[in-house]
Amino acid sequence: MGELLRLRAADGHELGAYRAAPAGTPIGGIVVLQEIFGVNSHIRGVCDAFAAEGYVAIAPALFDRFARDFASGYSPEEITAALAYLKSLDWDALMLDTRAAIERVRQETEAVSLVGFCLGGSLAFLAATQGDGLDAAVCYYGGMIAKFADAKPLCPVMMHYGETDSSIPLSNVETVRVKCPEAEIHLYPAGHGFNRGAPGTADAAQAAIAWQRTLRFLSNARTARP
Repeated sequence: MGELLRLRAADGHELGAYRAAPAGTPIGGIVVLQEIFGVNSHIRGVCDAFAAEGYVAIAPALFDRFARDFASGYSPEEITAALAYLKSLDWDALMLDTRAAIERVRQETEAVSLVGFCLGGSLAFLAATQGDGLDAAVCYYGGMIAKFADAKPLCPVMMHYGETDSSIPLSNVETVRVKCPEAEIHLYPAGHGFNRGAPGTADAAQAAIAWQRTLRFLSNARTARP
């Protein structure tokens, strides 16, 4: 269903991206922002699922600035390798690459929202506070959102957190609730990364609930556009 693209950020950096689109005219566009594991099978699958719902979805390769074409699985060794890249992150550069994807989606539809996971969830929130005319931002288990929460989102924001997430304490979620009362926040009996839950597992059941909430939220934001 998908294809590989090249994007160009405002500073001239070229990065890869994965694009999935419906057969007909898209009802809107989604920029899907990756975890630390790159544009891997999970993120490509999210793009494909949005395409099946009628959206054009593009996932920019946010690690291309220091690890081109990086895509990882979830073995202990792969997780350790992916975590090592966190020291290379430049949030300003991440924003430039996110904007490049937003601009590419806008070539196909004016209605653009962000959906991010882990690192991408934090980035989706940060982008929502910086304008760009977004319809909405959906943030799955963004661990840095509490740090950014003094900034005010400029579009509707939904957040999904796991109650047993060992990397995001519930105190962080409460900080976000207090500082961002306008955000729609949902807690699930699940841990970090529950959207990757294998079929038939408890995490997959919670991911399905979060997915339906996400689709309704995006639809409401899209239809509320002026």
